[in-house]
Order: sequence, then C-alpha cells, then structure tokens
Amino acid sequence: MRPVLDSDLLRTFVAVAETGNFTRAAEKAGRTQSAVSMQMKKLEDMVGDNLFERGSRGVALTRRGGELIANARRIVSLLDETAASLVAPPLGGLVRIGIPAEYGRSILSRALGEFAKRHPRVEVTVRYAHSDSQVRALAAGELDLAVVFEWEGSSGGEVLMHDPTVWVTSTLHRMHEERPVPIALYSRNGWCRDFAIKSLQQRGLDYRVAYTSDTNGGLTLAVTSGLAIAPISRSNIPADCRELTAADGFGDIDSSNVVLHRNPLVSGEAIDGMENAIREAFMLTRQTGASVGMAER
Repeated sequence: MRPVLDSDLLRTFVAVAETGNFTRAAEKAGRTQSAVSMQMKKLEDMVGDNLFERGSRGVALTRRGGELIANARRIVSLLDETAASLVAPPLGGLVRIGIPAEYGRSILSRALGEFAKRHPRVEVTVRYAHSDSQVRALAAGELDLAVVFEWEGSSGGEVLMHDPTVWVTSTLHRMHEERPVPIALYSRNGWCRDFAIKSLQQRGLDYRVAYTSDTNGGLTLAVTSGLAIAPISRSNIPADCRELTAADGFGDIDSSNVVLHRNPLVSGEAIDGMENAIREAFMLTRQTGASVGMAER
C-alpha cells in the first residue's frame, strides 16, 4: 500500500533538513527534540528507508531523503500559501526596492516569489546599485525600502545579516601565490581604497590592479577565470574558489552588515508586507547557510 503522508511530518522533515540539527528544528517547530525524533522515525517507517545520516555535527540527508525533500518543500510551501490566502486579503499598490544585485537571485527572488503569490496586484520595482547610491535614492524619496551594506558603525537600520568581505582566490588557478598579487577591484575608489587596498598594505603585500569592474559579476569573473583575486563577501564565495585566510598571509577586509532601511515618509500595507518578506528571506538564508550572490560594495 502507498504510504499516506502527513503534512505535519513533512513540515518537520523540512525543518530538520534545512537546519541539519534536530535541536534547532525542534526550536523552529515549537516542539521538543524527542517529539521531532519520534516524528522523523515515524516518517522513515512510512517511507521504508532512512532519511537522515546521523553524525556528531548533526544530520544530513540520505539519498532517499534527498529524493523526498523537493516534494516536501513544495507541499509545505503550497500549504503556507493557501493558509495565507485565506486570512490575508490581496494587497495593491507600488513598492520600490533598492538592493545589491548579488541578493537578487537568492534573496529577492525568494521574497518576491512568496509575496507575489499572496498579493499579485502589487507593482514592484527594483533598483540594483551600490550601497551609497541606494542610500541617496532612499533619502531623495525614490525608494521605499533599501538593503545596503554598512561597515562603519550603525545608522539605525535593521541588521539582516553579518557578512564580512574577504579576499577570494580560485582553487584552480591559485593567483594569490603570484607577486605582486593581481587583484580585481570595483571602479569606484572609496571602498576599494579605504578597505580592500588598505588590507593589503597593512600586511605588506605587493599588488597590481589587473582588472576593474562596475559590477559584482565582473569581479566574480576575474576570480573564476584565474585573472586575479578579488574582495568577495564570505557568504558569496563562488564554486571552485576559497577564502584567503591569515594562514595565506591575508585576512578579513571589512566587517560588513547587511542592513534594511525604510523610508520614514512612506506607509502602506504593501510596503509592510514586502518588508516582512525580505526579512523572512534573509532569516531563512541565515538558518540554512544558503549561498548568496557576490557582494557589491
């Protein structure tokens, strides 16, 4: 007979898979750890196979668990979407968002996907630009919400994530071993001069600027192609690349926070809803350790 899957078991399964830990999943689900363990044992009995590999650092999905997780996420998402549609009337209006381009795919797409399902009548405009430009646009009344990087104290916004910038090299090309070391930088001078170049000078590292770009994608290309090393936020390191640590003679460039600001002169349920959606998307990223695009300063 086919197993009749319980949506509550699937929701707990998703929580365990995303946190990699029964204790954190229990906290997220509002249950005890023993209750979560019993639920997962019941689900494994229904499926007829192990869903997790247990280890000293937590749990990881087995092959069977990996086959189940995509459908489980889809079911849970559909249930949440349906529940939200029953209690929340659809919103309308305009929301103007400023956000670094690297968070467009991983963070904003997640936020917009959930938000658009609940509120299809809201018109959303997105502005991708570096942080200084977003702050000016917010002050000028051109944006309702702005997600920016801050690395010098707090400006009163809501910290969504701590994301320091580090030097990154390709594991295939190892350009960090060359002297002078070739580096890729943004075309804008302020942040690069005050933080990136200063970090090299403080460590006595000879360097040459091999590549400049206006976009974060350009710096990613420089690293992955083996042209140079580049400053990239720690959460955003591309595949086949790694952080250059103190053991390599490098170290952190800055100590950036990702901060959400709202225009104090605007109001409305659509803006409230989008603000919550962005906050929740970053929260999920922190919980799952999901990779995000490369940081543009």
